[in-house]
Amino acid sequence: MRRASWLPLLLGFLLGAAGGVYYAWVVDPVEYVDTAPASLREDFREDYLALIASAYAGTGDLQRARARLALIPEANPAEKLGALAQQRLARGRPQAEVQALAALAAALGERPTPLASTATPLVGASSTPPAGRPASPFPTRTATPTRTPLPTRAPTATPGAPFALLSKEALCEADLREPLIQVEVFDAAGQPVPGVEVLVLWDAGQDHFFTGLKSDVRPGYGDFAMAEGVVYAVQVAHGGEQATGLQATPCEDEEGRSALNSWYVRFLQPALETSPTTPTPEAPATPKP
Repeated sequence: MRRASWLPLLLGFLLGAAGGVYYAWVVDPVEYVDTAPASLREDFREDYLALIASAYAGTGDLQRARARLALIPEANPAEKLGALAQQRLARGRPQAEVQALAALAAALGERPTPLASTATPLVGASSTPPAGRPASPFPTRTATPTRTPLPTRAPTATPGAPFALLSKEALCEADLREPLIQVEVFDAAGQPVPGVEVLVLWDAGQDHFFTGLKSDVRPGYGDFAMAEGVVYAVQVAHGGEQATGLQATPCEDEEGRSALNSWYVRFLQPALETSPTTPTPEAPATPKP
C-alpha cells in the first residue's frame, strides 16, 4: 500500500480519537452520583469520616454514627479516627474538627464504669492501661493502690471552669521507647474527658495535644514525647493550673533497668460550689421634706 493511501486513514483516526477525548473530558464528562463511600479515594474517605465525627459532635447520636461508619469497612474504626485526629492536628486543621474526631474515637472505644453519686471509692476504668500506668483514675502508686473517695455530694460539672492540677508523679518505665508526659483529664464528676486540648510549654517553644486520640487507653488520656535535658510545663488549655518542672532524667526501674523517667499528670475540673443566697438589703427610705 502506498503512503498516500494510508495517510488520510491515520489522520482521520487521530482526529476521531482527539474529538472523543474532548467530548468525554470537557463536553460531557462522567459524573459519579450516589457512589458508595467505600469506593471513595483515600483523602475523600478521610473527609467523610470527619463529617461523620462533626455530625456526632452536633447530635450525640452514636447509633447513627456507627451506621454511617459501617459504610466504610475498617477493622478498627476507633483506631482509624484516633490516627486521623492526630494527623489533622499535626496539619493544623481546625480545633473543632480534631476534637470531634477524638470524641467519636473515644465513644467507639471502651468506656469507664460510671461512678456512683455518693461517697463511694472511685471505680477504675474498664479498659486495661499499659504497663506501669495505674488501673484507677485516682490511684496512689504504692504496692497496694489506695483510692480517693468522692465528695459526699455529687459534684456538678462546671462548663468553662479552669482545670486544677490534681497530682504529678515521676515514673521510671524502661519498657517505653521514649520518656512521656502522660496526662489524664477528668471532669467534676470524676469521668475521663476526651477532646481536651493540653498545652506543653518549655523555654524554646510550645506544643499541644488532645486527650482521647489513643483508643487503646482511657478516653481522658493523652501523651507527649519528652527530650532529655528540657524542662517542661503542662496545663489544660484556656487557663488553669500548671504542672511545672517536668524533666526526663536518668532512673532505674524496679528490675534495675536504666531509663529516662516519664511523668504522670492528672487534671480535675472543680465542682460548682453553690453558696447560700444572700438577701439584698432594702434601700433606705427617702426622708420626707
